[in-house]
Amino acid sequence: MSKFDPYEHLKISLNADGSLTRFIKLPTSPATGDSGLIPGQAVVSKDFILNAEKKTWMRIYRPTKLPSNDNSIARLPIIIFFHCGGWIQMSIANTIIHENSNRISNEVPAIVVAVEFRLAPESRLPAQYEDAIDSIFWIQKQALNANGEQWLREYGDFSRCYLYGVSCGANIAFNVALRMLDHKLEPLTIAGIILNQPFFGGKNRTKSELKLATDQYFPLPVQDLLWELALPRGTDRDHRFCNPFIDGPIKEKIKHLGRCLVIGFGGDPLIDRQQNFVQMLVQQGVLVEARFDDFGFHGIHLIDTRRASAIFNFIKEFV
Repeated sequence: MSKFDPYEHLKISLNADGSLTRFIKLPTSPATGDSGLIPGQAVVSKDFILNAEKKTWMRIYRPTKLPSNDNSIARLPIIIFFHCGGWIQMSIANTIIHENSNRISNEVPAIVVAVEFRLAPESRLPAQYEDAIDSIFWIQKQALNANGEQWLREYGDFSRCYLYGVSCGANIAFNVALRMLDHKLEPLTIAGIILNQPFFGGKNRTKSELKLATDQYFPLPVQDLLWELALPRGTDRDHRFCNPFIDGPIKEKIKHLGRCLVIGFGGDPLIDRQQNFVQMLVQQGVLVEARFDDFGFHGIHLIDTRRASAIFNFIKEFV
């Protein structure tokens, strides 16, 4: 482990000004626009600026075949999506993320609002939470405005909004759900949160972290570096953004969360934290659905289509 370089593993380098150089450039895909790029396309998408100054934006997806109910169009749940990438990389425009959003929209089916939040370390936590909150208030504004975004107003069910995140995105969904308890969101209702392989941490190691310290996908030094780059300067992994078990006030708030779906895989070094997290939710009276697979690894959904399909089915059943 002493010779392992997490910067090399992540293909990044830290610059003198505190920014990162990211050497991996993943393929990107454009939004289709209202009419789609290909005739008969299952899902269409379009982009919206969220905050020009912060350079945040969103991509909204809707299925082209809309379910009907008594000869009228049945309204779809709205899934607000926060992507993975360890706080420091990836974009909703990356083809692998874009296609994932397409599948969720088509298979659930749902209106998906994917959020392009700021990345660390150029923007440290809680910037990502703030960007997510901006997106929720933007959706609320569309609901209240007669001239609001057409897809949301015509096809979306504002009483069935779900926060869905993967890895660090699941951390965002959880922390933002807690923060939104302090705000009036009518006519929006956050009907549940979906946490897929949530990324939490802490100074004390769990058994699974020690057992899988040299995991080829998400080794312990990489996790530590990601937190070092993302957390506020001068804090450690027992900060409440990283470790939800430490802060008493957070536990008080947790009991007011709505339904929660937690998904995890047995070969993920984070599995112990995820299962302990579920136990904490249950102890606080939260309605939890836990879907843990004995096999698999962190990020498996990105390369294993069968596991990805299983996750989409879990989401479909939950919403």
